[in-house]
Amino acid sequence: MNYTQHTGDISKQLGKLRKSNNEAYAGFSSMAKACHKDGALSAKTKELIATAIAIANRCDGCIGFHVKTLQQLGTTYEEFIEICDVAMYMGGGPSVMTVAEAMQAWEEFSK
Repeated sequence: MNYTQHTGDISKQLGKLRKSNNEAYAGFSSMAKACHKDGALSAKTKELIATAIAIANRCDGCIGFHVKTLQQLGTTYEEFIEICDVAMYMGGGPSVMTVAEAMQAWEEFSK
């Protein structure tokens, strides 16, 4: 999968939803912004958690956006691999396959 293209395509469609003044999407967007702020947990820690959940739930789009954000937040590859380990632990065998996809996203966004 080309994660750059995939996240771009998703962003394009979500932009249409945003422009339609969709109340449900606006609520979700507000929640996402609130969850990205530093609090008792740092924004980076929250993003690490979100990425592990995205992997365990096998959400390709989520993986793309969250892996890219991890890199923007200065996450090391070692930190990324540790959350992949947690995702495999919580998600079982299918999440092992998704970890490989998340690693591909990491490599792609590292270029």
